[in-house]
Amino acid sequence: MEELIKRVSERAGISEEQARTAVETVAEFLKERVPAPYSSYIDSFMSGGGGGKGGGLGNILGGMFGNK
Repeated sequence: MEELIKRVSERAGISEEQARTAVETVAEFLKERVPAPYSSYIDSFMSGGGGGKGGGLGNILGGMFGNK
């Protein structure tokens, strides 16, 4: 999550604290809209876990949409 916060901060020209708030807000928004079993993938990513084989956001999203 720290890498994502840093990237948002740099690209948006905002402080890291503001970027953290933005990233957390987006994560909560997504968790409200995905089926309940998949919100754990978002939680895993946000806490620094890989959320799937090999980790990474691509695997998390792939798992959410049925890719193996």
